Amino acid sequence: MTTRIFQNRRVWQLTQAEFLTAACLIAAQEAEYAPAAVLGVARGGVPLAEVVAEQLGVPAVVIRARHNAPVGIQQAATGRVFLDHEHNDGALTELPAASPLLVVDDICGSGATLHAIAEMLTATVGPSGVRTAVLCRNEGSDYPLDSWGWDVADWVHFPWEPAPESGRLEALPPLTRLRSRPEAPRIRA
Repeated sequence: MTTRIFQNRRVWQLTQAEFLTAACLIAAQEAEYAPAAVLGVARGGVPLAEVVAEQLGVPAVVIRARHNAPVGIQQAATGRVFLDHEHNDGALTELPAASPLLVVDDICGSGATLHAIAEMLTATVGPSGVRTAVLCRNEGSDYPLDSWGWDVADWVHFPWEPAPESGRLEALPPLTRLRSRPEAPRIRA
């Protein structure tokens, strides 16, 4: 498993305006892929899924998974991903089989959560493909994301989270383009 990197120099802050910019860039890039639905990993991926799904005119579906144990900055990942099968099985029954799906989250730390969800989708829904997009990717992750906004080596505070009690907040730089795997097209603002 990949090790997340924390330089402990700051806590990055994603502003609401930059969140919306990133969400619109992701939606524009994924429009050609034409996903049948956008699946947001609860909790942090749900706001992104809602905006991207609205932009694409497809349903947003909540997938519940947990990798980090407690809530708070710089908490160690557990190394295990817990999927809420009771909730997820119900949510997945609405998805058409053999259709492309887009899974989004706020951050890819190690990639363990996205990997577990992709395996679950393959086993239960049988999509024609699964693409992944996140707002931030920890520099220690080697998970093969399709697109992401920022590479980070410190904790990130997202607009829907309570303010952190400690750490120097520093705004993420303005996003002008998505980062993507070499074979994926890049979309500029």
